[in-house]
Amino acid sequence: MLGGIDRQALISFTQELVRIPSVNRPAEGLTEYDAAMLVAEQMRSLGWSPVVEEAAPRRPNVFAILEGDRPGPTLLFEGHTDVVTEGAAAAWTRAPFGAEISEGKLYGRGAADMKSGVAAMIHAAAAIAREPFPGRLIVAALADEEGMMLGVKDFVRRGHAAGVDAAIVCEPEEREVCISQKGAIRVRVLAQGQMAHGAMPQHGVNPIPPLGRFLAACGELERELQAANGEHPYLGWDYITPTAVSAGSWEQLNVIPDTAWALLDIRTTPRTDHAQLLERLRGRLEGGLDLEVIDERPPTQTAEDHPVVVAVVAAHERVYGQRPRFGGVPGTTDGTILWRDARIPIVTYGPGGKWIAHQVDEYVEVEELVRAAEVYVEAARLFLSVGMESSSSRV
Repeated sequence: MLGGIDRQALISFTQELVRIPSVNRPAEGLTEYDAAMLVAEQMRSLGWSPVVEEAAPRRPNVFAILEGDRPGPTLLFEGHTDVVTEGAAAAWTRAPFGAEISEGKLYGRGAADMKSGVAAMIHAAAAIAREPFPGRLIVAALADEEGMMLGVKDFVRRGHAAGVDAAIVCEPEEREVCISQKGAIRVRVLAQGQMAHGAMPQHGVNPIPPLGRFLAACGELERELQAANGEHPYLGWDYITPTAVSAGSWEQLNVIPDTAWALLDIRTTPRTDHAQLLERLRGRLEGGLDLEVIDERPPTQTAEDHPVVVAVVAAHERVYGQRPRFGGVPGTTDGTILWRDARIPIVTYGPGGKWIAHQVDEYVEVEELVRAAEVYVEAARLFLSVGMESSSSRV
């Protein structure tokens, strides 16, 4: 037992989670369901009463509320049970869902992103709950973070985030205390045309050239954003990235298609106002082009002196013996929705390398897994002892 953490039980539970292929491939019968049920079973074994709610069919959220013995703030530990595709198993040097431990590393899809974080936060909460503590601790393992974030949206919509003073999002961040993360806007641009013979284009309307001009204008807008905002110290640059382009529902060299479309993955730093950016994008649309926002998640930034940040920094120092680096999340997490829809201040901190996520031979170092759980214990104890101040002015 290290700092109240049962080391072997934590490692074994992480392996159990990794062995469950919780990718979202419903045609193959695969969702987060089995992983969520394992989480619920683990919570019940600890004497908790987990709540299981479907955010979508067979895509359940699981969370438990641990009440302290006296008034205090509410802290949320948050993670997700879904993982991205493993891709071609032959590309892996170890079984993608084998959870093999070799030379101090636990391998498998989701080992870092983020079955280890889920396991660490549950075992940390168990250690905290063995003794009296102030306030309230919520431990939530949610669905669909890797997709449209249906899980956290449902969690907030049902009112479970009400009264939460701060959240620790337990994503893999390589021992950095991440106080900012990029926002994301996913956009689809449709160009309407009219079919015609490629040899007689005057009889049709080609949707491809105006779409091409719009994409070129997006490149110009990206450069304008970067010049205006500069490079964020933890997040880098704003980006407007075309990720898919298609014309019509077929490919035939001698036919002008009736439609063309493009997808944009826009990543923003806290200096970018999303509403203004979308207005600028729409201002670059020609006739026949239409812009649809598929999803929008704001960037987040929490002040270095916010109590939840101070608690995580101090906890890391106690466990590792040195001050951690501040950093930023290069992608987005459920924390963007916790901030957008419930105004919950967040800090992102968890076991695993931030660059290993979604790659073949994904792994987490076993020692980092155990230490992350110890950091969570210390951080929760510190934060729950600061009183009811939410420090929203410092977010």
